[in-house]
Amino acid sequence: MGWESFLKAVLYNIDIFAGPVVTLLYPLYSSIRVIESPSRLDDQQWLTYWVLYSFMTLFELSFSRVLEWLPFWPYVKLIATCWLVLPVFKGAAYVYENFVR
Repeated sequence: MGWESFLKAVLYNIDIFAGPVVTLLYPLYSSIRVIESPSRLDDQQWLTYWVLYSFMTLFELSFSRVLEWLPFWPYVKLIATCWLVLPVFKGAAYVYENFVR
């Protein structure tokens, strides 16, 4: 019964545990690696990510009163951030190529 409760609590709060890893730790690590690489394509991915992350944070700060009424917002943010960050999707590069350029 102890493991069940623990697992249920972890799954219920996955956004709290995974959020900082996905939004900050992995991008920081990848950005440091990219600074050392000669490729400009990687720079584009991570610079675009940090700009989008800043916009997302500004949006959250501006509309915090509205967002606290939406119980699914943390999960939407986590999924969107995973799409932007994960190398499989390269969402930040996609946003740059299709919306910024």
